[in-house]
Amino acid sequence: MEIKWTDRAMAKISAKVQGNPNKQIKLKYDTDGCGCVVSGVTALWLTDEKDSDDIQIETNQYPVLVEKSKTVFLDEKMTIDFNETANTYMLTCPSQILNPRMSLTVK
Repeated sequence: MEIKWTDRAMAKISAKVQGNPNKQIKLKYDTDGCGCVVSGVTALWLTDEKDSDDIQIETNQYPVLVEKSKTVFLDEKMTIDFNETANTYMLTCPSQILNPRMSLTVK
């Protein structure tokens, strides 16, 4: 799996990362309130702990944790961008937009 940060996304998240030096970035496939696991939505978390199911993906800037069991719902090549108009992150892959309005939550 390959994840790339755009310059806009790196500029936006860098202050949060620097302000939370003991936390790691996690690309969470969140299924809470979605009804079933295939109806999940991706979100970015800054979290204290690496869960037993998490794998670390090296990127062009900040490493990202991903739940190994949820990688089936993600693409092999993804880009994290930042949408200034919506003030949210965006997760894309070469064939589609996976989440046009991805939140960042500090856990």
